[in-house]
Amino acid sequence: MVFAALADPTRRAILARLAEGEATVGQLAEPFDLSLPAISKHLKVLERAGLISRGRAAQWRPCRLEAGSLRPAADWVDHYREFWDVNLDRLDAHLQAQTVNRLTRPESR
Repeated sequence: MVFAALADPTRRAILARLAEGEATVGQLAEPFDLSLPAISKHLKVLERAGLISRGRAAQWRPCRLEAGSLRPAADWVDHYREFWDVNLDRLDAHLQAQTVNRLTRPESR
């Protein structure tokens, strides 16, 4: 559910804004050419994924980032980052060896 929530660029932008601090729905909607109901739908997706929470302060419903919910996704990405680093290092070594072989091999005519 976290990755589905993160798949949308608007939701990622909302999370980036909330990383700076709490914000109301109106404040979150400001940079977007979207209606408040559309922003609210994005917020509901983020809330269901556990990425944000909404408080209550008088008539305001400030949203806040729940960064801890990103930990499982970050761990998953880190696992595959290690996998790709190892495999890309192997590919780099192979390509370098091919280049050296090509440069040191006498041309056959």
